[in-house]
Amino acid sequence: MTSAAPTPAYRRLSVEERRSQLLEAALSLFAQRAPEEVSLDDVAEAAGVSRPLVYRYFPGGKQQLYEAALRSAAEELEHCFAEPLEGALTERLSRALDRYLAFVDQHDAGFSALLQGGSVVETSRTTAIVDGVRRAAAQHILDHLAVRDPGLKLRMTVRMWITAVEAASLIWLDEGKEPSLNELRDWLVEQFVVTVVATAGRDPQTAAVVKGALAGERRDGVVGSLARRVLPVIGDAARLL
Repeated sequence: MTSAAPTPAYRRLSVEERRSQLLEAALSLFAQRAPEEVSLDDVAEAAGVSRPLVYRYFPGGKQQLYEAALRSAAEELEHCFAEPLEGALTERLSRALDRYLAFVDQHDAGFSALLQGGSVVETSRTTAIVDGVRRAAAQHILDHLAVRDPGLKLRMTVRMWITAVEAASLIWLDEGKEPSLNELRDWLVEQFVVTVVATAGRDPQTAAVVKGALAGERRDGVVGSLARRVLPVIGDAARLL
């Protein structure tokens, strides 16, 4: 006769562990549904605790819990672009986008509600949290470009690309997660290259930065492949001018 498996011993969670458990449960729910559709009862059930316990950790109720979950997600997103400043720029961007797009994939509904706005729980504080992610991402990109004092055109170029990444992520979700993540990542990296090259034609600082960055690229890498596909198109168009 086979004996029953022993029941795991109950382990009392520390304050920080319990708080992390509640935030993880909340983030999981916000990833599936818009914030206004998630109740504290839903969070309590997902975490396997009572509603009063949720209130004990988040006495401000759903708004406080949402902001805390959003801040936790924001910290994760900010770290997506943190990459060692070594190797080809496009390879670094590819690894950063892999992490960013994986987050989008895992938190699709919540990501859409967060960036599209309109949630009943949206406040100036939640807006500031989201804007903080954008600014942190832009600063990481400027660090990858080795620019300490970026001018207006370069700053605008980087921030426009961050906006394009967000927009592309939302469209990707709206289109049923097509194309594949790898194709979307490569497409966004190529758009970064094209965007900074276009700005380089107008701004000496960006031109110097681009020359330095491209010098570290491999011939068989993103930039080489992009050039081989785009230059014939540009050449055909140029002959018509």
